Amino acid sequence: MHSLSVLLILTILQPVVRAADWTPHVNLFMGTQNGGNNFPGVARPFGMVKLGPDLLRPGSDAYSGYLPNGAFSGFSMMHEQGTGGAPKYGTVSQLPLVGNVTDPLSGKTIDRAGIDEASVGYYKAQTSEGAVVELSATAHAGIYRYTFPKGSTGHVLVDVSHVLPSFRGQGLGQRYKGGDFAIFADGHYEGHGIYDNGWNRSPDWTIYFCGHFENDPASNVTYIGTDAEGSVKQDSGYASSSSSSTRVGGLFTFQERVVTSRVGISWISTDRACQNVQDEIPHGTKFASVVEETKEEWNSVVLSKITTSNTTQKNLELLYTSLYFMHLIPTNQTGENPSWSSSEPYYQDIFTFWDLFRCSTALMQVLQPQAYEEQIRSLIDIWRHEGFMPDARSSNYNGRTQGGSNADNILADAYVKGVRGAVNWEDGYRAMMADAETVPPNNPADPMAPDSSTKEGRGALPDWLNLGYITPRFTRAVSRAVEYAANDFGLYQVASGLDKHADAKKYLNRSRNWRNHWNPKQTSLGFSGFVVPRDSSGFLETDPLNDAGYWGSPYYEANSWAYSWAGVHDMKQLIKMMGGAHTAVKRLDTMLNEGASGSSGTIFDPTNEPMFNIPYLYNYAGRQDLSVSQSRKVAKKYYNTGVTGLPGNSDAGAMQTWLLWNMIGLYPITGQTTFLIHSPWFESLTIDLGNGKELHVTGHGGDGHGDSKIYVQSLKVNGREWRKNWLTWSDIFEKGGTLEFELGDAPSDWFTGELPPSPAS
Repeated sequence: MHSLSVLLILTILQPVVRAADWTPHVNLFMGTQNGGNNFPGVARPFGMVKLGPDLLRPGSDAYSGYLPNGAFSGFSMMHEQGTGGAPKYGTVSQLPLVGNVTDPLSGKTIDRAGIDEASVGYYKAQTSEGAVVELSATAHAGIYRYTFPKGSTGHVLVDVSHVLPSFRGQGLGQRYKGGDFAIFADGHYEGHGIYDNGWNRSPDWTIYFCGHFENDPASNVTYIGTDAEGSVKQDSGYASSSSSSTRVGGLFTFQERVVTSRVGISWISTDRACQNVQDEIPHGTKFASVVEETKEEWNSVVLSKITTSNTTQKNLELLYTSLYFMHLIPTNQTGENPSWSSSEPYYQDIFTFWDLFRCSTALMQVLQPQAYEEQIRSLIDIWRHEGFMPDARSSNYNGRTQGGSNADNILADAYVKGVRGAVNWEDGYRAMMADAETVPPNNPADPMAPDSSTKEGRGALPDWLNLGYITPRFTRAVSRAVEYAANDFGLYQVASGLDKHADAKKYLNRSRNWRNHWNPKQTSLGFSGFVVPRDSSGFLETDPLNDAGYWGSPYYEANSWAYSWAGVHDMKQLIKMMGGAHTAVKRLDTMLNEGASGSSGTIFDPTNEPMFNIPYLYNYAGRQDLSVSQSRKVAKKYYNTGVTGLPGNSDAGAMQTWLLWNMIGLYPITGQTTFLIHSPWFESLTIDLGNGKELHVTGHGGDGHGDSKIYVQSLKVNGREWRKNWLTWSDIFEKGGTLEFELGDAPSDWFTGELPPSPAS
């Protein structure tokens, strides 16, 4: 038999098995507008490089670099995902130019032509000069492919001074502080830039870079440019500046139409940047292969973690796009820590635990248990070397803390859910103790909240320790108080597990101090009892409907209607103080139903995280059916697959994880092993828990996409009938398990078991 026939028979008997590809369901432009601030460029999961366009439109901050209109100021290697506050990074940039170029370092911008394209691992844009830019990336390096117009002279400008600007007028704009740039005999270039500021008010930080072109340039020159004088050509191949008004860079000129550029970055050195690009995108690497390898990594590491039999494209797009955007930051910077040497993992670009602790970190543990353990170890190591864990961190600098020391909540959540591995929990507890007992120095003072540190820790700790409440001498007094109470509950949980019984008793008592802000006589819309500001003379009057504020206010980014529900660890007592379960249900209805407040909208605000748990709290009052209907109404109204598909800032995927939990049919209670049950969207859903474990969720009797027949008629957990409207980590996540829902179009009285626990009550 001929060898060709044998090959044909083998092919028939053993068909090629191709790995599943979920990347077509990822919409990179979802949530890029209307404040969602999603990053649509190219990146690997938790990758240091996030390569994408930087658009300039005066008056509009481009938080992740992208804007739907404006002019290209560059295509840079570093961005963040979904942030607010002010832009960060936009560093290590290139910009294609066509024709005669004068004053290359005079802040050049080029208009966009057409509509940008993006898919997982690939980005494409075209400038008004006819240059096409294509991008892809690895963890520490990026690849650019330029196609210049026929018959033109193409240039690539490298501007070391390039950053994302801010137009908000809050003193958060980034600044270039100096740098150097050198072109070597073989045509590659190296250098570094020094920058500061951004949303976390970071002092000076340095990025190193190393770039290669696969094409030989017809010419290359270094430049020194000043804001007043434009650019001056340098013949030495080297330019350096130590001043923010003196910029440096290089201009590379090509006769070929298609030009490929490879760039590595490092926080350590130019040598490390060169090694990174050599290791990850060596000379001769095909652009298409980087794209394919990026897709493969997203499929294997992230998108394969949740699979479903659902075929509705809209819901698949919501599912896999949400999975994608929750895995861009924090950045895995292990081996790239410029501040200290350690054998521990190192993650940064944390924006912010104030946004993430409610439901994002819990889902990270479910989907990425190994990476999550590394993130916990990294937090503890930051404490070892800096004295405090971050609530937020970027460019290797803690800041800004908006409320409590919410890394405490995250460590507690990890501890009670069994994260052990290589975590040193005695050190972890000491890190939490630093937050709970040590006042962080207020240096430098934040001009938006000068009363105490916003860099790390609990700035209002003096009042909390001495009075058991927080007076208005500290900004954000009420919202800080309810968060400090939750932080102390986290210490109680870990102290209990480590048999530190005296500490456990102390912190449990302190976790109840949110009650000291409860004014039973404060009224709004016929309801009595709200958390309010207070001083040594007593409670201070407020307007619960209109008291939401910002850095200098008693309530941060939500009103007292929202913050009055914050004591979830003490929910039984909270409901009692509100007047009982019936009143609590009416109060939730008033928040969530349109027009209930006397206005056309709702008190409930889907754009900010303090409201995240509100629709699910009906479970504590025995009305699981209302948790289902109200949370589903929020999900279906405020989330969609369009460019405005998020209700507010993604906040490193916080919005996306809220939606994912809604799809799954559960909601986590941070710092406890409790998950509240509502109902799943899909007829079947499988979550890969790692180490061969899986959670299978089925929703029989529903419509298969979560629009109707959403009410639970019955539930089996691991094959057993289940009457409680909650379950625990050990029930389904520790070893895997099954959730079998029977769904229908009307509420049932199925959930008759005990209510969710209130450990502090």
